Amino acid sequence: MGDKLIESITTIAVAIVGIAIIAVLVSSNAKTGSIITAGGSAFASDIAAAVSPVSGGTFNYGGGASLPNNL
Repeated sequence: MGDKLIESITTIAVAIVGIAIIAVLVSSNAKTGSIITAGGSAFASDIAAAVSPVSGGTFNYGGGASLPNNL
């Protein structure tokens, strides 16, 4: 009986979380498209940084931090 009770409670909790996620995604106030676009851009930047040693590209983390010239 204990295992079935825990399984039932877990199933209900997962269903509630799933409904909440769907409600947030389809809400008229949600900026889902903007968030997905920003996430895709960030991922593309990460990939470019990861392959830059191989592809010969440059990686400008944080807007081009550099060492001072007087070192």
